[in-house]
Amino acid sequence: MKDISLVRILPQEPRVPFINVRMIAAAFSILAIIASIFLFSTRGLNYGIDFTGGTVIEINTKGDPDDAAIRAALADMGFDGATVQGIQPPVGALDQEGNPITHRLMRIGLQLQDESGEEGQGAQQAALDRVKEGLEERIGEYYVRNTEVVGSQVSGELRRKGIMSVALALIMVLGYIWFRFEWQFGLGAVMALAHDVILTIGVFSLTQIEFNLTIIAAILTIVGYSLNDTVIVYDRIRENLRKFKKMPLPEVLNISINDTLSRTILTSMTTLLALIALYVLGGAALKGFSFAMIWGVFVGTYSSIFVASPLLLALRLKRGVNTGGARPED
Repeated sequence: MKDISLVRILPQEPRVPFINVRMIAAAFSILAIIASIFLFSTRGLNYGIDFTGGTVIEINTKGDPDDAAIRAALADMGFDGATVQGIQPPVGALDQEGNPITHRLMRIGLQLQDESGEEGQGAQQAALDRVKEGLEERIGEYYVRNTEVVGSQVSGELRRKGIMSVALALIMVLGYIWFRFEWQFGLGAVMALAHDVILTIGVFSLTQIEFNLTIIAAILTIVGYSLNDTVIVYDRIRENLRKFKKMPLPEVLNISINDTLSRTILTSMTTLLALIALYVLGGAALKGFSFAMIWGVFVGTYSSIFVASPLLLALRLKRGVNTGGARPED
């Protein structure tokens, strides 16, 4: 049987001239960043209840109504941004009449006013009344188990902490790589990660997929994945700087990227297989997270090759103690 494994399809020692097209890649990245910032400034993000405030209703239904039917009923009532998430009840759980219990957690995106004011409280109660009446007509008898409100103060705090978590991750990455390699490596890695984060925010602004705390978790995961790719390439660059002490830096960078190319492609493809399965089979609750991760694998792989490594040339990397050769004396 013919061997069609990927390691056979890829050449043993690829010599793709990545560095030669760095200016084209730089122009593409700059245009993508400008477009992302423009989209974010003009269209903004489709923030979820975590960031805007809203009402969460948990209900018990008899039987097992389809999530799509509940979602359609909410859309007919004017709650187009509502999401329906099923909660698995205990095995064999029955209600007082001996019927199977099915829990449904509905997150209804109601833009809140000041929750302490009469206007905000009236809007919340009016929305709850509309939901209760509309659902009873569409899915039959049910009862409300719990009602919670995510207020504007809480959502604002979550938004600030989400931004702080991403910024803190980038700062800690800068410190670690600066300590482990040279300052050019640290700055190059952080600029590549910032590139990935900005493009991810841009694609969410373009698609208007709901942006919630789950997406913040996905962005932090993207930062970790992209950083792992970048550090592997950087480590090979450092090894080759020590090995080829007289070779020009562009050639060293190109050899290093090609040395790690097989590993980069294999890792990205196997990760994408799992993420695509999660996106297709994971249900509506995981669509946003899996989409962000799929996009992050693409953009993270691209940045580790076409952004992080060429930035070392722009930052004028020198051979020092950590990169082969002695530091110049002051």
